[in-house]
Amino acid sequence: QVQLVESGGGLVQPGGSLRLACAASGFDFSSYAMNWHRQAPGKERELVAAITRAGDSTIYADSVKGRFTMSRDNAEKIVHLQMNDVKPEDAAVYYCQAVNGLSKYWGQGTQVTVSS
Repeated sequence: QVQLVESGGGLVQPGGSLRLACAASGFDFSSYAMNWHRQAPGKERELVAAITRAGDSTIYADSVKGRFTMSRDNAEKIVHLQMNDVKPEDAAVYYCQAVNGLSKYWGQGTQVTVSS
């Protein structure tokens, strides 16, 4: 059974940090590129960060570049999103996604709330 389980969301103050995790099981994790998306209320889901299968390359949305860092551990079958200098506009539900061609899996999401 394929599972992507996000964790680490919660309440963070502006300027603070949060580390999200996405644990994978039930598929060949190292064969999938991994993405983090987010969706704020009333907005479309947007791609935040992506990492290659080997973890040797990442891309980021302009809005998070320099503040967020995505990483993966293929041995542990987990990806992380380190969020630093969090801003109010970062508040959203964060989803991880596994992609290999037409094969795509989604997690259930983890809520990030930004408030002082």
